[in-house]
Amino acid sequence: MHLFLLGVSHRTAPVELRERLDFSSRDLGTAVQALAARPAATEAVLLSTCNRSEVYVASEDPLQARAEIVEFLASYHGVEADAFVPHLFERSDGDATRHLFRVAAGLDSMIVGEPQILGQVKDAFQVATDRQCVGPLLTRLFQSSFGVGKRVRTETALGEGAVSMGFAAVELARKIFGRLEGRSVLVVGAGEITTLAAQHLRTHGVGEIVVTSRTGSSAETLAAKVAGRAIGWDQLAGAVAGADIMVSGTGAPRPILTHADVEAAVGGHRSRPLFIIDLAVPRDVEPFVGSLEQVFLYNVDDLQSLVHENVSRRGAEIDRAEFIVGEEVTRFGAWRRSRGAVPTVVALRRRFEAIRQSEFERLGVKLSGLSAADRERVDEVTRLIVEKLLVEPTEQLKALPDEETQAAYTEAVNRLFGLRDESSDVVRPFKEPTT
Repeated sequence: MHLFLLGVSHRTAPVELRERLDFSSRDLGTAVQALAARPAATEAVLLSTCNRSEVYVASEDPLQARAEIVEFLASYHGVEADAFVPHLFERSDGDATRHLFRVAAGLDSMIVGEPQILGQVKDAFQVATDRQCVGPLLTRLFQSSFGVGKRVRTETALGEGAVSMGFAAVELARKIFGRLEGRSVLVVGAGEITTLAAQHLRTHGVGEIVVTSRTGSSAETLAAKVAGRAIGWDQLAGAVAGADIMVSGTGAPRPILTHADVEAAVGGHRSRPLFIIDLAVPRDVEPFVGSLEQVFLYNVDDLQSLVHENVSRRGAEIDRAEFIVGEEVTRFGAWRRSRGAVPTVVALRRRFEAIRQSEFERLGVKLSGLSAADRERVDEVTRLIVEKLLVEPTEQLKALPDEETQAAYTEAVNRLFGLRDESSDVVRPFKEPTT
């Protein structure tokens, strides 16, 4: 069984394409279930965030899996394959493992070390688990990735300080306004990323924070966290007119603010700038809004310059995190190789145990003079002897350094002990050597 990954990310595709392949604004469970129904996708997980849409599958035939995933993406999103295939990246087996571990560690994020991605990886796996789309390979892979993320958080300083997309938005606002004290803020959407942005803005001394969301209770909860004020969704246009800074991240499938909406809200001769940071994919604000006078519109791709600054500051921590990823990739690879030896190990243990039982029964007459306790003792001793004889070959088979060597050794064991013989279930009685 092979691991196979196909996807797009901020490294390979612009936001215009990523938003067309986004799953997060739709029913992710239905999507992963539809994918797992494809013949080549034995197991499947869909990871969809503002910066990536990635498909992980376990498959016997990666080439067929690739073709099926491309067809699935095209049909599910209604996008011609030619539009996105040039932007796809693919990984298999060990490379796919390393990629997911780096994602979970925050090493592949637009802002290195951002903490939200690990939770998003966990959520993606949970959705696939709930829909019964995962099996032993992807279960072990994703659970291992959680351990990688935890190790990087606890053993390095990669995630220390403000490294989230929300903080990047605040830093960008400071470049526009200089000081943020007293600035009025509008937060649209009450998800994790907008919550972090609002919290960072509050620490920088902004004035009133107004929060709106399609779900009124969510807006009220966030407003309480940041000492702000919740308003109804129908008051969005008026709130835009009174804001200096707007942060949006709703997860809506199409823009919630058009060029006409914002133009009507700010008027033709706005005297002060309006800074809009659109953190959503698909985008919440039409791109042409940025052409309005005194309106500064930025999306997630506009944060790349801050990413480079972040990377340069965290060079040593990145090296340490990469080392941890390498260790865990090696550990996971060893587990995968050990799975290849399991059938042979099980068959070998069954053969030895069957021989032991057969000989124990054959000697039944000679042992009849023993008490029940003594017979139990003989049975236990012979069982322990078999266990000890098999410990070393079992460990050696599981620890072989590569699949090719393991395949050669397991084949040799199968031949030497006749484990694949058609009559292997019938244990031949032990024959004492003749002299």
